[in-house]
Amino acid sequence: MYLNRRAAALSAVAVATMSALGGCGADADEQTDNDNSDNSIVLYSGRDEELVGPIIDAFTQESGIEVEVRPGDTTELAAQLLEEGDSTQADVFLSQDAGALGALAEAGAFATLPDDVAGAVPAAFTSTDDTWVGVTGRARVFAYDPRDVEESELPETVQGFVDPRWSGEVAVAPTNASFQAFVTALRVSEGEDVAEEFLSGLVDNDVQIYESNGDILAAIEDGQVDVGLINHYYKYELAAEVGAENVITELKFAEPGTAGALVNVSGAGILAGAEGDEDAEELVRYLVSEEAQTAFAEQTFEYPLVEGVPGPEGLPELSELVGGDFDLARLESLDETTALIQSVGLV
Repeated sequence: MYLNRRAAALSAVAVATMSALGGCGADADEQTDNDNSDNSIVLYSGRDEELVGPIIDAFTQESGIEVEVRPGDTTELAAQLLEEGDSTQADVFLSQDAGALGALAEAGAFATLPDDVAGAVPAAFTSTDDTWVGVTGRARVFAYDPRDVEESELPETVQGFVDPRWSGEVAVAPTNASFQAFVTALRVSEGEDVAEEFLSGLVDNDVQIYESNGDILAAIEDGQVDVGLINHYYKYELAAEVGAENVITELKFAEPGTAGALVNVSGAGILAGAEGDEDAEELVRYLVSEEAQTAFAEQTFEYPLVEGVPGPEGLPELSELVGGDFDLARLESLDETTALIQSVGLV
């Protein structure tokens, strides 16, 4: 079931990262079959525990179902799941991005979700085969310093930042998963040549390199760069921390339907070994409930995906950001993206 090219690639990563993951897994001889009747489940979570912890706690309080959360990096946990195969103790996987979900779905690692769960969010933000469901949306944006840049000066698509006008003034985080997901979207939607030309153009234009979206935002606030390519919610997290009146950075959303306007999703799937486990189904069902979706919007400032749940205040409607029919599962080809990023000298 798990023996395909992508599984083999991620399994190789798992071997290298298993020691770093420590308590996220167990030795094969310690694995036990999923117990569908013990009122408890194991969640492998690629989301920050501080962000999702309160939501998982609320689920337990309402349902009485205990959730053992095993946190880790999304890509590493996906690799671990492929390495563990049928012997995994995980019942549910909560991923930071659609690419890892697509890789696991391709490998046959997920059970089919109940119809009411699979159909809880619009088709643009979930799997095409009902193996995983989107939970929150995370839009790519152009963050900019209004002290130095007028919004009207910014290009409509991300490729505009290779123009010499932006030399030395644009920041990216090439080792960050969200940047790599964006590049993957550019590769699979517009072609390898287009993606390579864009990345090479950034290098030639003296792009500024940072480790994370948060670091880019801090650099804009400090006047070190004019523009950064980040996810939308980082500005709102900073505003919640220091007060909106103390945040300088403004956001521009790229032209809908282009890779620079990618709305990636966090999402969840039930592992094949937990198929029919009502506790696992209840957790995933809760993640796409109005209560949990509202909590995500208010606590993480990400877009709720269930229709009718208001998004974070001040953001455009999610429907305004999406164009075309891009299948988010196609973001699974991360190996090719990282190889391309390295080949052009961006890292």
